[in-house]
Amino acid sequence: MERDYYKTLGVERSADAKAIQKAYRDLARKYHPDVNPNNKDAEQKFRDINEAYEVLSDTDKRAKYDQFGANYAQQPGRGGTGDFDWSRWASSNGGGGSNGNYGAPGGGFDGDLGDMFGSFFGGTRTRTSQRMPTKGRDIEQPIEVTLEEAHGGTTRVIRRGERQTNTTIRIPAGAREATKIRVKGEGEAGVNGGPAGDLLLVVTLKPHPVFKVRENHIDLETDLKVDLYRAVLGGEVTVPTLNGDVKLRIPEGTQSGKLLRASKRGMPVLNQPEQFGDLYARVLVQVPTDLTAEERELFEKLSALRHNKTNG
Repeated sequence: MERDYYKTLGVERSADAKAIQKAYRDLARKYHPDVNPNNKDAEQKFRDINEAYEVLSDTDKRAKYDQFGANYAQQPGRGGTGDFDWSRWASSNGGGGSNGNYGAPGGGFDGDLGDMFGSFFGGTRTRTSQRMPTKGRDIEQPIEVTLEEAHGGTTRVIRRGERQTNTTIRIPAGAREATKIRVKGEGEAGVNGGPAGDLLLVVTLKPHPVFKVRENHIDLETDLKVDLYRAVLGGEVTVPTLNGDVKLRIPEGTQSGKLLRASKRGMPVLNQPEQFGDLYARVLVQVPTDLTAEERELFEKLSALRHNKTNG
């Protein structure tokens, strides 16, 4: 019965080379005899997927297979399926090709999969000697900072490694949400003498009770309560910022919701600490609620004046 190589690898006939290679790698790991010792079914499956990949990974062979199907084995340029060249998988140097990878159809493998192929096909080298020094993986770890710390920059002392040694790292001024700070050599250990990976500290900003960071990461917003009289008559107000209070002028007739801008009182620009965003204060007009009799009388007179002016 004709073998469907696409079905063997579990891919569509339209699959590209990358998809075919990924499917093959996944199946090779799953059915490798080292993973399934004394399992004849897994061993046969392993041989089937390698035979399928040997054809589908080769552009010319795949084209002939797509064209002739069951008759592919009788076409010029390839023997029958029983002629599958297993010598590509092993050689007298222990199964490895000249590049140090174990010979898989269409290209070598590295890491544990290469080790498995080497042991299955009679490799004599140990796993340690087969693998090149490999850098350890980078590790990401969140680190929470306050808005004040992000504004002025700060440091943290972290403890990592078997010896739990202290390492001081600097968080730069202007660090924003999701900023990554790389700490060399503090990630996973390397393999076979390779260097350690890096630690990536991912900044998380703590919510602030007064200020909110805008989407551009450098401008800030805050609410500013203003009494009714100052909103009506105008005047000066004090606005808090991350580096001291500032005075802002309230125009007369200011409506609730109006934004007042304090130039360069926002966050510093990351890696450009001399440049700053702005602070926007949103006016919230406060209406008095505990009027005295005299104040109420004055408001009633004011209301009458406004009514007469409107209807006059």
